[in-house]
Amino acid sequence: ILRIYTTSNLHPSFVTVRLETMKFVNNLALFLACAGSSAAFTPATVTSTTKRSSALFADVTIGIFGGGTVGGGIVEILESKKEYFEQMTGNTLNVKKICVRDASKPRDFELPEGCTVTTEYSDILEDDSIDMVVEVMGGTTKAKDVVYDALKSGKNVVTANKALIAAYMPEIESLLAEINGDRETNVEFRYEAAVCGGIPIIRSLQSDFVGDDVKTVSGIINGCTNFMLTAMDRDGKSYDEALSEASALGYAEEDPTLDVGGFDARSKLKILMRLAYGIDVQEDDIPCSGITELTKLDFEYAKMMGGSIKLVGVASHDDSGDVSAFVSPCYVSSDDSLFAVNGATNAVELLSKNLVSTTLIGEGAGRYPTANSCINDIVALAKGDKTPLPFNPAAEGTKYEGDYASDFYIRLKYKDSLGITRQCGEACEKYGISIHSILQNPITTKDDAAFVLITEKVPVSKIKQVCEEMESLEWCNGPAFFMPVLGENWATAMV
Repeated sequence: ILRIYTTSNLHPSFVTVRLETMKFVNNLALFLACAGSSAAFTPATVTSTTKRSSALFADVTIGIFGGGTVGGGIVEILESKKEYFEQMTGNTLNVKKICVRDASKPRDFELPEGCTVTTEYSDILEDDSIDMVVEVMGGTTKAKDVVYDALKSGKNVVTANKALIAAYMPEIESLLAEINGDRETNVEFRYEAAVCGGIPIIRSLQSDFVGDDVKTVSGIINGCTNFMLTAMDRDGKSYDEALSEASALGYAEEDPTLDVGGFDARSKLKILMRLAYGIDVQEDDIPCSGITELTKLDFEYAKMMGGSIKLVGVASHDDSGDVSAFVSPCYVSSDDSLFAVNGATNAVELLSKNLVSTTLIGEGAGRYPTANSCINDIVALAKGDKTPLPFNPAAEGTKYEGDYASDFYIRLKYKDSLGITRQCGEACEKYGISIHSILQNPITTKDDAAFVLITEKVPVSKIKQVCEEMESLEWCNGPAFFMPVLGENWATAMV
């Protein structure tokens, strides 16, 4: 276990990496170098026997689109560690222009010397002296134009825009191939900050697993929902109470649908699937369930089983070569590496042939975690690092299977009646579903009477069919709720 803690008076964060097998020394050094660039770290002391003048360094000139939370963090880190980055890259990194919507708006960071603020995209895109464009403005319309025009003009691009990448990955890949076809030096596209904020999962999949075969990618990849589920589980809060608290702390947007509906996590999972398995899947083809239907009762049953509930994105590569994926609330047992990941923290676990199990944990959003990942990309480009295929090679012959299989938790509300257990068993038998166990807490009010079925592993299509049939029965009191049960050995952790 290698554990790295970063602290400041502005934002505490940490990253934990668990490796069952040792990585090569150069990979460890790379990870430390990436993590070391955050403004949340105590600034590094650069010592040199010969102090070189800045005049000896070449300039790498940067234009930033977006002067808000993340853009300001990028500027602060670049300025606070300027000399360190000079020594590391052999170049001076200068922010020349920042493009914003309102140039008169006060900023919460100090502009670098010589830096100007503009509202005109062309001031950056048509400036031949600018080598690198950093896009942290968000959205998929104007941001798309910025990214595409920057690449076409020969400028390297760093972005934190997961929605743009998830929506237009094939286009971006084709555009890069077209632009770089006749160039001696490739235009680079980097996006570490697009998935899980400060966790270096993109670089890990691009460099640390190239000799490995990833079997499963699973992760808590949305901080807002993990904060809410922690509040519902640990503090006994209702869904509405947890959402209000998340909104008050800035974890939830004004319209939290992308978070609580699981759609933000699905965009991230799509990107990870391409990197891990070389397969590009339409987002709508990935089954996606949010957390809006969860109740306190579900957490009571999860505790009865000895675990908890997390919103998890999972992609798996089975023995036949097919890839399946889903985003859903899941029962997680106490011995699972995701069980103890609480609050707004993100975590990604990779199960693979060579490294066996690797878990990366850290801050998934926020000013400095996201800016830190952008900085890592900026510094890598300034050092001359090359990534000819930013999304890794596409796989040939790999098929996507939308009907994923899992053990399942099914919660059914009911009106008192005879033969309920028998009818459940008959419905499950009809669709080839084996019941592992039936759970029922003491009934406090008849209106909230419910019980839970835990099934053996079965395709989700079968679960939908059996739920629809049981909902039609006279005793069923409302829609059935189901979610996957993670892990093959979850039953051994039950208390």
